[in-house]
Amino acid sequence: MFVDSHCHLDFPELAAERERVLALMEANQVTHALTISTTLATLPDVLKVAESHPRIFASVGVHPDEERDGREVTEDELLRLAEHPKVVAIGETGLDYYRLVEPLDWQRERFRTHIRAANACGKPLVIHTRNAAEDTLRIMREESAGKVGGVMHCFTETTAVAEAAMAQGFHISFSGIVTFKNAKDLKETAKAVPLERMLIETDSPYLAPTPYRGKMNQPGYVKHVAEEIATLKGIPVEDVARVTTDNFFRLFRHAIQG
Repeated sequence: MFVDSHCHLDFPELAAERERVLALMEANQVTHALTISTTLATLPDVLKVAESHPRIFASVGVHPDEERDGREVTEDELLRLAEHPKVVAIGETGLDYYRLVEPLDWQRERFRTHIRAANACGKPLVIHTRNAAEDTLRIMREESAGKVGGVMHCFTETTAVAEAAMAQGFHISFSGIVTFKNAKDLKETAKAVPLERMLIETDSPYLAPTPYRGKMNQPGYVKHVAEEIATLKGIPVEDVARVTTDNFFRLFRHAIQG
């Protein structure tokens, strides 16, 4: 069986076809999924999806791309929201310097707030980093993110960055990008990351893997990520499924495997 460790089932594209999306998950042996919070305004929709399905879990957090709307989420607020029984992680959080420009002190402080909340509640972090690897790793060290651990989601950085994150106790999650023909460096990184430190994801509705590139992504397609990892490592896809599933439930220890 497969687990999609990062998707957005509350997003309109997937919400509009929820039953078909769930049916494809079942058909492709994707038994569990973690649907990810990006804003507090849409968190009720995230939780509603998780509450409606016993094998779907949720996170709570504010994406680094979400610019300030007059106030910032607080540690106490995150801790209160993380008490929900279906919430198994804090995030997605992190740093993203791709679209936004300095000064970004507010983004770095938001990241620190999420790490502190994760350490306080004992739920792991889902970390997003784009064009910001050095600062991301530095803040993780400064805030002792390794105390609770977590995952570097939709990983596209170098092998050196993966090794630095793993040294802090983090897992590395690969998305459909690893199936793209031009993702040669990422494929080499996937070969280098031990299977025991790896997760797989879709980040759906985005980044559909080959052979669905350019179409709407969905959790049922995560098996194509697993198949690519298996090919790169020269191992059976069943091994990728088993180990990444075990990794998921060991990391997200509040998720009940049922």
